[in-house]
Amino acid sequence: MLEAFLRPKSVAVIGASNTPGKVGHAVMANMVKDGFEGELIPVNPRQQEILGRRCYADLGEYGGKVELAVIAVPTAGVIEAVESAARVGARAAVVITAGFKEIGPEGAALERELVARARRLGVRLVGPNCLGILNTHSRLNASFAHHMPPSGGISVISQSGALCTAIIDLAIGAHIGLSALISVGNKADLNETDFLKALAEDDSTRVIVGYLEDITQGNEFIKAAEAVAAVKPVVLLKVGTTQAGKKAASSHTGSLAGADMAYGAAFRRAGVVRAETYEQLFDIALGLSMQPLPAGRRVAIITNAGGPGIIAADAVENAGLEVARLTEETTAAIRAKLPAAASVQNPIDVLGDADAERYVMAAEAAERDPHVDAIMTILVPVAITPPEEIARALTARLHSPKPVLTVFMGAHDVVAAQRVALEAGLPNYTSPERAAAALRAMCEYGEWKNRPTRVVTRFPVNRRRVERILRRHLRMERLQVGEAAAKDILRAYDFGVPAGSLAASAEQAIEVADRIGFPVAMKIASPDVVHKSDMGGVKLNLASPGQVRDAYDLMMLRITQKLPDARIDGVYIEKMCRRGREVIIGMSRDAQFGPMLMFGLGGIFVEVMKDVTFHLAPITAKEAMQMLKSTRSYALLQGARGEIQVDLEGIASGLQRISQLATDFPEIQELDINPFIVREVGIEPMVADARILLRKRGAE
Repeated sequence: MLEAFLRPKSVAVIGASNTPGKVGHAVMANMVKDGFEGELIPVNPRQQEILGRRCYADLGEYGGKVELAVIAVPTAGVIEAVESAARVGARAAVVITAGFKEIGPEGAALERELVARARRLGVRLVGPNCLGILNTHSRLNASFAHHMPPSGGISVISQSGALCTAIIDLAIGAHIGLSALISVGNKADLNETDFLKALAEDDSTRVIVGYLEDITQGNEFIKAAEAVAAVKPVVLLKVGTTQAGKKAASSHTGSLAGADMAYGAAFRRAGVVRAETYEQLFDIALGLSMQPLPAGRRVAIITNAGGPGIIAADAVENAGLEVARLTEETTAAIRAKLPAAASVQNPIDVLGDADAERYVMAAEAAERDPHVDAIMTILVPVAITPPEEIARALTARLHSPKPVLTVFMGAHDVVAAQRVALEAGLPNYTSPERAAAALRAMCEYGEWKNRPTRVVTRFPVNRRRVERILRRHLRMERLQVGEAAAKDILRAYDFGVPAGSLAASAEQAIEVADRIGFPVAMKIASPDVVHKSDMGGVKLNLASPGQVRDAYDLMMLRITQKLPDARIDGVYIEKMCRRGREVIIGMSRDAQFGPMLMFGLGGIFVEVMKDVTFHLAPITAKEAMQMLKSTRSYALLQGARGEIQVDLEGIASGLQRISQLATDFPEIQELDINPFIVREVGIEPMVADARILLRKRGAE
């Protein structure tokens, strides 16, 4: 079906016009000017001929079959236009016309009617409110963009029509070849997932890039993106997330897990390369479309000036890459061919008077070095350096299995060299920082492609115990699970939990404390007291029956004064945990992508520095350990600065158990273990406090 959008044999432009400035005229002019080779059928009841083509009053007059209809009529006539296209066999329509859900409830209702009618007729829609579709390989410019971009291997999916025109202009100015460009508009019917699947099967597309403001059907998108990324790279610029993640949440995990975190975690799982800026979108796409993936992160830098070489070395390390340590054989080979003043270490400085032969020699030596995974060649224009000649020599002589990125720095004197490099398949960047960022993305995608098969561990657990607890809470419509019940749930999933029990009076509290042994902690048990410490609802290190009684009486007094209407079930008496490193592990269920796991170090690291990491469930043991390693505070867990190394495997196991719990029970909306106390290897991590929030069964 989507072939009709990308390679139609016949296109009807409904709303075609002879009047410059009208969308229908722009579409017709583009189709003619850019050489569409199929049948082109203009439709307009007030015209006899448009741009030398016979114009039909309606499609009923045209005797043949139409594969694609491009609709550019007033909003009120769009549904009728779709019906007329369906009558002549069209099963694909691009609705350029605006005035639908983007204008409010009335437009949204009309859009729903449009989609319902199209589906009954068997017609698939792109849009409405879109720029249109281009395919350079089939000479299709069914859009009102100004120009057709040069032909190449990068295909674009964009939710913004205006950004499409900027992308086309960029492609023309920077000599970047595009394959298809699809403006999805309101996504009333077909969306980014549909075109991801279509472009995965398109032989002309080597890399898919996208600009998305939202994602329809998150789980389906991630499954599709993962399948596509296994075949070809997907690079996305996802915007509009800064406010979407703000919500009322009862847990640290819920409050920190905003929409941006969810998209980041989802993209990592699916192998989607995420661009942080518009510039990066095409910087990364160029590298992925033109060069092989690096086998590792070790980079050789070749430069004709010391300053840019230092900038490049900093950029490489700041990007999480490594300045390669060249072998003695490599440095000896380079030293034999360079003047004495040249630097033969990495960065390799071929000096300001370098000619093409010096650059090629250094690049070939780096290419042969087994310690080098990628090569960055930098050139700054000086009077005795021929940039274009060097670019031609590099492109003619280098056919490396390792990626080579060029950085011809400047604007005026290097324009020709930049164009030579791009046309020959060497991506060029205006600065070492941009090249390093692109190379990092290439490395990350290569590592994702070479990842081992994902094996999710299933732990032996007591699901029935959890089912009974959750069923009871949901029957009573108590969505906030108290600490005692939350810890029962975690015990059922084999977490270490200190001995403890609920007490409804001071006497019961003393009895529990005597049974489990002093010292103990006392915490208020109330569905209406979420942040217990703030309300005076936590007392620690109670060492005697008298202290337990006094703490109980004072706690009840303070809670009833501060929250007179709070429902109080009593207190939870628990054996005090031994001191250790406090970390936070948790889960928040994202509306689009499902359960997201969170890990962070306790205290200032989570409260102030927001040093946390997220990953989609279900999670493997390796992914759990990677969550720990991706935090800035990981060194402290390893024992830096005299700290004791803690049981990292114990934390990773806890994350996997939360993952299993979240996937087993979709009614759990949020879960926080804060703090999770970890000590040396061999000592079981303990759940010091826990909080669980439920959602009603069937709730979205």
